[in-house]
Amino acid sequence: MKKVITYGTYDMLHQGHINLLKRAKELGDYLIVGVTTDTFDYERGKLNVHDNVMERIKAVERTGLADQIIIEEYVGQKIDDIQKYNVDIFTVGSDWEGKFDYLNEYCKVVYLPRTEGVSSTQLRSENMQTIRLGIIGCGSIAGRMAKESEFVHAVTLSGVMDTDLAVARKFAEDYNIPYYTDSIDELISHIDAAYIASPHLSHYPYAKLFLQNGKHVLNELPFALEESKAAELFNIAAAKGLVLTHAVKTAYCPAFRHLLTLTKSGLIGQIKDIEAAQSTLDPTPRKLDRNQAGGAMTEDGDFSLLPIFMLLGCNYTDIRFISKIENGVDIYTKCLMLYPNATASFKIGLGMKTEGDLVISGTKGYIYVPAPWWKPSYFEARFEDTSKNRKYFYSYSEDGLRYELNEFAGCILYKRQQNRYLPHNITISMSKVQEAYRKRVNCIEID
Repeated sequence: MKKVITYGTYDMLHQGHINLLKRAKELGDYLIVGVTTDTFDYERGKLNVHDNVMERIKAVERTGLADQIIIEEYVGQKIDDIQKYNVDIFTVGSDWEGKFDYLNEYCKVVYLPRTEGVSSTQLRSENMQTIRLGIIGCGSIAGRMAKESEFVHAVTLSGVMDTDLAVARKFAEDYNIPYYTDSIDELISHIDAAYIASPHLSHYPYAKLFLQNGKHVLNELPFALEESKAAELFNIAAAKGLVLTHAVKTAYCPAFRHLLTLTKSGLIGQIKDIEAAQSTLDPTPRKLDRNQAGGAMTEDGDFSLLPIFMLLGCNYTDIRFISKIENGVDIYTKCLMLYPNATASFKIGLGMKTEGDLVISGTKGYIYVPAPWWKPSYFEARFEDTSKNRKYFYSYSEDGLRYELNEFAGCILYKRQQNRYLPHNITISMSKVQEAYRKRVNCIEID
């Protein structure tokens, strides 16, 4: 029996895909089709994939052409698969001519002619609106987002607002943005969606204003400093059919998403403890300004809560804080959380330094993510039998903001109010913790 293998994303499956699969099928007796995961597509720079991997697998199944469907997850897998399945022929479209000649060492390589005039990219372009994005606030994170927006093709920067008009003008000049203003009301008519990167205390009122005026919102952390306000914002978005997304960039990164998948699959057994740490020795003055809700918790608390809530859920039974306070803000906070069957803790600091790693401990082993864990490109699964240890490597592009912006844009374009990687209830629970801390519930202060 002659085995043939081919790979693809198969996004928005179209006649061109079907023609290629038919030609591949004709090359042998048994066709194996590799469908790339969302994570692998992200690593290769495919940020505008329409369908998720399960939808794409089902689409390939419906063609009836594949004898076997596998998932492609990592660079170098093609060689592994060819050897594993005793493949005779590797085939792919002629637009990859020469790219896979190295596989001739393992099997015959055949490049198939593609169907002219149709592609997923073309279909997406024909059906894709351009989202006019406005940036609110001109701090450092806003500048990084402006650069990252170039990699998300559905987004166009259309306006910027800052309470200091001169700052807004300079930002617009630096990033080639056609409109700038110091008035929120004036910005509204120039945009479809808002990225809120203004000072912490303005996140909630600005988000509410944009939502009430029919604009989608990508809201920087802290999302809201009270649980009821976070819930209110999501209720407004739901009532108006708008997308509201929490900009915890780590949640959208390929490595973190795969870490969650592996951990939830039972790779390290039942999770019993999570420890996270994050710190800096050089905070900006704003981060230490009590009048702007500065402090370690408001700056980095949402990051540290992310892996805890994503893996253990939001139904903790007890939470306690230990803080070092200076000039009305915490420069160091340690949080201890108790669950029915697990514990969790994190420590964050502005003006203190610690190893910024993440450790997820289970009954079979543990996951270790080295510093800076919130910008993950690598992690390890470690076990008692060290021969079973495995290292996982991923791309992490620039500042990582393109991943959250791409998901935000995808939700708008494909009318998904709930983004795929950060559920609304987790954002609301983060706001609940922020509120408890600001009220100093179960908080001990140290000298």
